[in-house]
Amino acid sequence: MKLQIYIVIILLFLTITGVYAQQEPYYTLYRYNKNVLNPANAGSEGHIQFTTNIRSQWSSVQGAPESQSLSFDTNIGKNMGLGLSVVNDQTFIEKQTGIYIDFSYKLLLNERINLFLGLKAGGNSYDVNTNGLLTFGATEDPLLSNVNEFNPNIGIGGYLKHEDWFLSISVPRLLNNDRIDDESGIVTTATERSHFYGMAGYNLKLSNNIEFRPSVLLRYVDTAPFSVDFTGGFLFYNKFELGAAYRTDNAFSAFATIKIQNWLHFGYAYEGSLENEIANVSRGTHEILIRFAIGNKE
Repeated sequence: MKLQIYIVIILLFLTITGVYAQQEPYYTLYRYNKNVLNPANAGSEGHIQFTTNIRSQWSSVQGAPESQSLSFDTNIGKNMGLGLSVVNDQTFIEKQTGIYIDFSYKLLLNERINLFLGLKAGGNSYDVNTNGLLTFGATEDPLLSNVNEFNPNIGIGGYLKHEDWFLSISVPRLLNNDRIDDESGIVTTATERSHFYGMAGYNLKLSNNIEFRPSVLLRYVDTAPFSVDFTGGFLFYNKFELGAAYRTDNAFSAFATIKIQNWLHFGYAYEGSLENEIANVSRGTHEILIRFAIGNKE
């Protein structure tokens, strides 16, 4: 137990001090990182969890999104869950850190199905360094200046869980806030709109030692193209998973996860683009996930 606690403390330090990330980032390993997207997931596993996700998008592309997230969740008694989500973002000249507390309440629908209802409350620290505009070749509006502000926000979600499948729907941030954008090299202001997420997954036993785990993630935001992730993985001996995914905005990925111990889970994903403009200059997107589970009896 002491070893687990020491590793968690080191992980917290590295995550909070190391990197920034993009707002509302994509996640290839979303099935293992539900807390960031849906507050209703807090406490749904019945034990304490620490999950960190590090994502470097379009590596080698200057100004491309970099993201890190850290989440903690645990059940409180029989019907309540509590969680904490921290997401750091950096894209172009923007940096922001979102810190949210998650609450969930469990409703027992029958012996095998639970419905979790969740609320997320917190806010984003938003920072724009306009001194970096020349580096990116954008033209600065003389009226623009450095921005450093805090925007409070709330989110909601629902999570339906069965031992073989799950359904999830959520809006992590309900309130719209202004932000800086870059349009054809001209710096402008834009509105950060709410993102709507739908997620579903199934665990299909093929044999005693092999399980097929298909899942889908739907993402919608007003004025942007509708995005869907189709994911499939094969879990072997309840320890090692290999899978692949396709996103409808012309991205594909491959991933692997391994349960080193009942309390330690590691995952890696590589994502490539089918867009020639990105594929020709990018070395792909890399994503790493580490999860610590304390009290997990599986």
